Amino acid sequence: MTTDPVVRPARPADARALAELRWTFKQEDFGGRAPTPARDVAEAERWIRDRLGDGRWLAWVAEGGGGIRGHVFLCLVERMPEPYEDNNAVGYVTNFFVMPAYRNKGVGSALLAALREHARGAGLDGLIVWPSERSAPLYQRLGFLPPEELLELPLGT
Repeated sequence: MTTDPVVRPARPADARALAELRWTFKQEDFGGRAPTPARDVAEAERWIRDRLGDGRWLAWVAEGGGGIRGHVFLCLVERMPEPYEDNNAVGYVTNFFVMPAYRNKGVGSALLAALREHARGAGLDGLIVWPSERSAPLYQRLGFLPPEELLELPLGT
């Protein structure tokens, strides 16, 4: 891969590769000791294909070395209409992953730049993300700030 990754919008045809990368991404959470998956990757493939196909979700991929080497997803969160201000959607940034061999080479920055360019052009009110410890510095370098107004209520069991 060159130092300039090829970043493009994801297509429904990318669903299998994106699902496989999602499984790889989540296995990293277990430090090499991932349990047997509770569901087949085909379920994620169908989910991704459906959402990219109907526009409920958007994604960008970085290609190089003959395949997809990174991706980032964007879910548009609609806001209720109100009488005094715009009700532009907010973008939820998620499932951001770059394969280890391609990290720290500009791939992640290029993916987020493409997403941010789209968000500005679409008139989104802002972008939100729940970053991992590892990704937080990248998001902060690219202008993401800690929230001043956001509250979270974890509902985990």
